[in-house]
Amino acid sequence: MQVELLTTAGCHLCEQAEALLNQALPGVSVIRVDIAEQDELIEQYGTVIPVLRYQGRELRWPFGLLDIRERLLAPR
Repeated sequence: MQVELLTTAGCHLCEQAEALLNQALPGVSVIRVDIAEQDELIEQYGTVIPVLRYQGRELRWPFGLLDIRERLLAPR
């Protein structure tokens, strides 16, 4: 399983989000996407990171363990 983490350098909330993700889903593969590398991503996510993305779903901060398990991974 691969989950994208939208982040940028020096984002302490992003570090917390990654720790929560690893706690909720041990062994998950985290793909870090630095929004600073694409103007479109800065415009779309610049004020809401960290964001988790998985199979077309997004989970924006603030979120917790249950949010990751129930909202991000819930069956469609």
